[in-house]
Amino acid sequence: MNDIDDPSSLDFSDFVFSESSPDFHIEAEIDPVDAEAQEAAILYANGQDEMVRTLLENAVRIHHFGPGERLWMMLFDLYKLSGQKAAFEALEIDYAQSFEKSPPGWRDRSSGPAKTKEVLAGNLLLRGTLTDDNNAAFDAIRQALEKNPKLRVDLSKVSRLDAGGCARLLSLLQQARKAGRELELLGRDTLQALLEKCVESGRAEDRECWLLLLELCQLQGQYERFEDLAINYAVTFEVSPPSWEAKRVAAPEPVLKRASNGAGDEVDADAYGLHGDIKASRFGDLSGYAGVHDPVIIDCVALKRIDFISAGALLNVLTTVRRSGKQIVFRHPNHLVAELFGVVGLKAVASIIFAKH
Repeated sequence: MNDIDDPSSLDFSDFVFSESSPDFHIEAEIDPVDAEAQEAAILYANGQDEMVRTLLENAVRIHHFGPGERLWMMLFDLYKLSGQKAAFEALEIDYAQSFEKSPPGWRDRSSGPAKTKEVLAGNLLLRGTLTDDNNAAFDAIRQALEKNPKLRVDLSKVSRLDAGGCARLLSLLQQARKAGRELELLGRDTLQALLEKCVESGRAEDRECWLLLLELCQLQGQYERFEDLAINYAVTFEVSPPSWEAKRVAAPEPVLKRASNGAGDEVDADAYGLHGDIKASRFGDLSGYAGVHDPVIIDCVALKRIDFISAGALLNVLTTVRRSGKQIVFRHPNHLVAELFGVVGLKAVASIIFAKH
């Protein structure tokens, strides 16, 4: 296989994209629509919006049927992202005449979804096992906690646990309290049911499971169950049990719903979110997220633009994820970003779902 056909061989870590007009040439044999879509995507990634607008406005005059529709979608998104409603509405009329179907509707994204990142960043779903060897899960929790003063970890999908995993979770809870951060556990009933099966009065094993179960009883406000369990713990391990602290009873668990990005689109609270204008990012936390999620959903609703270097870094990370057999999905990117994903080779490792219009 030629190296250029293998996305994993592409390393953009040392690539420098010029701030001036890019000096590249599209090969003659490439499809004209592909050529213009790729050129527009690269120009947009480089922040040259006026050149993108000129290119696409000329292109839609030529390609006004069939495969050329993707160029129209790119221009619609450019108008939306830059708040050009009058130009968008004029293009709607031309689109309806050319393609004989309804055009995309206007959604104002020019101001950006200011609160979307805050909503997404505070939630993490842990699937699979709460076991000592699940390093990816605990790394993801730790990294997310470093970024957020308040983090919700949903444990409702945990299917198995062990004492080592309980010890690591208890350690994270303790570290969060010492750092003045809040680590809120969701899916407490599911986890409590698993822990109840691990503890047995008189059997001095799996001590950390007992301690985590006591912690959950405390959070749930289950005073009588806590007191009974504390007595059994003291008898079984011949040590003093933790004390009840009324002030540490947690609020009822919230019902996590999909959040709105302010433009009428829903944001998947369990997805890895890309936001705003991304430049020179290495996506250091994406591997941790991917380690505990399958499929790996990357929500692009709030993503305006990503530069060429970051797109290449994203490819490097996701190529490794894809080799592990996981499905990767980009959810609702704008068409300018989606075309760049095609340029760098991301479409070879991930599928793309566009928003309905």
